[in-house]
Amino acid sequence: MLEELLKYDTEFFLFLNNLGNTSWDGFWRFVTEKWSSIPLYAFLLYLVFRHYGLKGTLVIIVCVALMITATDQIASLFKYGIKRPRPCKVEELQPLMRYVADGCGRFGYFSAHAASSMAAAVFLGLSLQKWYKYLPFILLVWAVATGYSRIYLGVHYPLDVVSGMAFGGLTGWLFYLLQKWGQKKFKTQQT
Repeated sequence: MLEELLKYDTEFFLFLNNLGNTSWDGFWRFVTEKWSSIPLYAFLLYLVFRHYGLKGTLVIIVCVALMITATDQIASLFKYGIKRPRPCKVEELQPLMRYVADGCGRFGYFSAHAASSMAAAVFLGLSLQKWYKYLPFILLVWAVATGYSRIYLGVHYPLDVVSGMAFGGLTGWLFYLLQKWGQKKFKTQQT
């Protein structure tokens, strides 16, 4: 059953990966870069500070730092524990796929990019939904685009991305609960 799932995952990867063309390569390379999200994060930090004040913003920053560290480290544990090669490292796939990325790590299950972006989207979307009801949906679209970029570039299978997003969503929700506890513990003021 696992082999059949991996076979379908490979076929779906090839389908999604081959939807790309050279005119979109630059866009998806930009989307996948972690630094490309800095303006978004700066804007979200401004919104957090505006509504949570200094003390509340510090609680959120600590939670985000712990959350991103947790998603990255746990993704690494899975990658080196499961040792599923990335599609760009599978010789049989190389003539069938589009490889657009600059580099390709050894193992891919599960995607740390997908996990971190989904964790941030869920955490910040929930933290700010009281004031901006559509923000969670906008952030989820951004997280899904980041996840898809990993397939487009040829460095992750769809299962790597979906598993990473599921883990990231759960992690973002748990750290959101931690953040709410921290806001009460340190008696922060929300406006």
